[in-house]
Amino acid sequence: MFRYYVYILKCSDKSYYTGITNNISKRFNEHQLGKYKDCYTYKLRPLRLVFRQEFNDVIQAIHFEKKIKKWTRAKKEALKNNNYDLLQILSECRNATHYKYNEIT
Repeated sequence: MFRYYVYILKCSDKSYYTGITNNISKRFNEHQLGKYKDCYTYKLRPLRLVFRQEFNDVIQAIHFEKKIKKWTRAKKEALKNNNYDLLQILSECRNATHYKYNEIT
């Protein structure tokens, strides 16, 4: 049975990179050693693995990775810090049209 990992790396410029792999150690070393020159992390080394989540189902892992990639920096930081209360707050919709819609219904 394969295991899949969604991971977040913190880059030297303090940005985050999110990826997916079935071998977290190998993939982290590839990032850290700069195996792929066209990869986002290549010029942003050294890197630090700040989050990983294991999945048994590759479809679920892909879905979670795509979801995280759209998140704000604040949400990624809440996730890596296991601050699920803050993550919930940051996930709530705060735009004005949403509030107007809720008032009408």
